[in-house]
Amino acid sequence: MPFPDVEFGQVRVTEHRGDDDLLSAGVGLRGLSGFVRTFADPSQPTPGELRRRAIQSSWKGIADLGPLGGYGQVYGAVPDVPGREYQSFARIAGANASHRVLLQLPDHFDRRKRCLVVTASSGSRGIYGAMALAGAWGLPRGCAVAYTDKGGGAGYFDYADDTGVALDGCRARRGDVELEFEPPASTTTAGVDIKHMHSGDNPEAHWGHHVIQAAQFGLAMLDRAYPADAPFTSQNTRIIATGLSNGGGAVLQAAGLDQENFFSGVIALEPNVFSPERGRALYDYATEAAIWLPCALVAERFADAPLVREPGGTTPADWIARCTSLRERGLIAGVKTSAQGEHAHEKLRDAGWTDAAMATAASSTVFDLWRVITAGYASSYLRSRAINMPCGFRYATVDARGVAAPVSSAMRAAWWADGSGIPPGHGIGLLGGRDESADPTLCGSEDLRRLWNGDATDARILHKAVAETAVQLPRKDLPLWIVHGASDGLLPAAFSSEPYVNWLRENGRQPLYWKIAHAQHFDAFLSLTGFGARHVPLLPYGYAALDQLWRHLHEHEAWPADMPTPPSHPRGHGALDRQALGLL
Repeated sequence: MPFPDVEFGQVRVTEHRGDDDLLSAGVGLRGLSGFVRTFADPSQPTPGELRRRAIQSSWKGIADLGPLGGYGQVYGAVPDVPGREYQSFARIAGANASHRVLLQLPDHFDRRKRCLVVTASSGSRGIYGAMALAGAWGLPRGCAVAYTDKGGGAGYFDYADDTGVALDGCRARRGDVELEFEPPASTTTAGVDIKHMHSGDNPEAHWGHHVIQAAQFGLAMLDRAYPADAPFTSQNTRIIATGLSNGGGAVLQAAGLDQENFFSGVIALEPNVFSPERGRALYDYATEAAIWLPCALVAERFADAPLVREPGGTTPADWIARCTSLRERGLIAGVKTSAQGEHAHEKLRDAGWTDAAMATAASSTVFDLWRVITAGYASSYLRSRAINMPCGFRYATVDARGVAAPVSSAMRAAWWADGSGIPPGHGIGLLGGRDESADPTLCGSEDLRRLWNGDATDARILHKAVAETAVQLPRKDLPLWIVHGASDGLLPAAFSSEPYVNWLRENGRQPLYWKIAHAQHFDAFLSLTGFGARHVPLLPYGYAALDQLWRHLHEHEAWPADMPTPPSHPRGHGALDRQALGLL
């Protein structure tokens, strides 16, 4: 093997047939798109109930399953796929915390065309966080699919009752069983520890290793499932790596670690990828966006963009307050708010933001994602704990008003299934980083920005941690395809995919690159008012790229030297059709 053997613990094996399959936990497309599944006893859900809800949450967080979105009619499908799951906690050598790995093995696994798809969760999601991409494509095709949460996930540890999450997804107390994340002991008032943010490992720097370990775990479980056909290796099994968003960045990190033909091909969608000496790190442009976008979106040019105006056509008051704050600091000029917005817009344009990216970034601004992301990632980079997060931030359980308060056992029990891996949400709030001014969040965002622009000790530590996340060059003969939305406002292509692709080409690699017009970052947002009419989903292009790779690997089609980008156009107000996607 080209890499050290994977270290993993107890393996939990479960059967999934009949009304509980691998791909949808038995609920099918209609069930995935419907109401959130309930628990018979909300305070003590069973492992099966938690799994079913976690799968549904992961699908709903990634794919557009709405009635106009076309999933299951124009592209994609959710067939019944019976099989087995093998799940364990794996560990990078020297790491403080484990990461979860999972192999889904369909009963119709094709032992003649041995195929293992390996993937990493998007964002900070749990183990099922890439099912809508890797599972939906690979399982029906007879491939086994290996997943990793890459050091994220919703195995939240609550000091209030000293509990975390066991391998089966249920809550358990420290010391009773092995937990997904078990931080050092502290007081009952220490708040909530989040694995991605508080493990002390900077997991982003090891995403590539997490992906490789998931693939190794998958091969080992195939050996266990089919001992007469063992060993399963990268020499006799096609290993395809695919992921989107942070998962896309993870598979590109893994590609840079492979110089011995471990991977047969890599497909990355909208990757969070940081290339050495080029592009921009997520922390850089996200801290910039947190400060400037609320004001820039006040500009009249964005008046018709989704979520930019409140009901009645009014501008959000906190965005107007941001313009006032920036003007008082002498950072922008203009008497009228619209002029101030134009000045802030020019600032971001000069920094490389496109109008298309800014328009769709309104969603991340409305939902306060920039502050949420940067507070969390700063904690990860600085290897902070819940009790000493930077810039005065902290995670705590909260009530419906967002005030620190205990949560019910039912709320806590559902975290593993419902949580996105980066609060707030589901009874956990991001507190601190605020003042009593008319623009209360600016002070915290400015403090987070100083960690990037400043020269204090913490700033230097953070820059070193970010540098550790940079990718390496993949081998020259690796089939590699990047797919990115031209309107991505969370991970703009100009800061991520385009610098990476240019870097590869300058160094003798020949990646395929699709920059899809009218595609943005969150397919799941296409069901929101105004989004679907303006955009197309990105998932179908990922499926198309994977189909092309399959034909190359198993049907002996030549890998294309170039592949024209499909001529997509906005879906419009009706249902999605194939013509809007521009795919043949």
